Amino acid sequence: MIVVTGGAGFIGSNLVRGLNRRGEDDILVVDDLQNGEKHLGLNSLRFADFVDYRDYIEDPARFAPEPRAVLHQGACSDTMEADGRYMMRVNYEYSKTLLEFCQGRCPFLYASSASVYGDGSRGFREEPACEYPLNVYAFSKFLFDRYVRTRLAGSSTPIVGLRYFNVYGPQENHKGRMASVVFKFHGQIEGGEGLQVFSGSGDFLRDFVHVDDAVRMNLFFLDHPEVSGIFNCGTGVAESFLDLARHVAAQYEGAEIVEIPFPDSLRGKYQAFTQADLTQLRQAGYEEAFTSLADGVARYVRVLKDSHGYYKTPVTP
Repeated sequence: MIVVTGGAGFIGSNLVRGLNRRGEDDILVVDDLQNGEKHLGLNSLRFADFVDYRDYIEDPARFAPEPRAVLHQGACSDTMEADGRYMMRVNYEYSKTLLEFCQGRCPFLYASSASVYGDGSRGFREEPACEYPLNVYAFSKFLFDRYVRTRLAGSSTPIVGLRYFNVYGPQENHKGRMASVVFKFHGQIEGGEGLQVFSGSGDFLRDFVHVDDAVRMNLFFLDHPEVSGIFNCGTGVAESFLDLARHVAAQYEGAEIVEIPFPDSLRGKYQAFTQADLTQLRQAGYEEAFTSLADGVARYVRVLKDSHGYYKTPVTP
């Protein structure tokens, strides 16, 4: 059995789908359905069982005593969450518990975040010199990465952390204000509005990575248990929010782009530039090409138009 925490979430549900595509359905999905809408991300997936994360963390061995792997995608991903105690319990302590459970049992792959790099002025290499988190979400990811580094050399099982950059794609409807800009643009267009971009968005550059690429990277490391470490999960290309808006607008007849003031609430907490350094990833043997932003946006918009952003048809191996 493969355990996928956060399996009803955005990247998690896409990861379950990727496993289904390989013929894998002996999967334990661990998540929190307090937001009942998240079940929609599970409807088209094949898996053996579902368990609430609060029950699972109390005794992981009760539900899957000898898992083939734990793919830990579950977390509070709200970068605006200010409750540090909650964030550390859900993101840091939970992750430590699962890491310890996996020792001597199975590979442990987990979701880290490019937010650990802060404003990016120190670079985007997977090393402490580049890291300076700007909010408590980023701090929770930063601290767990630091904890992992103390365990890598002596670990009896593979440990891989993937630092996700700006991931976008289907099945993120439940994320609310943390959903990708593509999803928000679609909602604005559906509501008869223009695509709203912050003033200066031509100078705000991010590394946008399609969720299918994030899934492929997870599956690569699942297939290569000889590799451990922390790796960037991005394309290595930085493109502006304005360019992103143009790619989205091209998919809708008559869509217009509207500039709005930059919000005060984001000042000092906003990454104006991200670009994954792929050196360590390529050295680890990952050779796949990444989806271009134009192609990724077009693919995602088709799902948004056809099925409101959810996959509704199960995949076949």
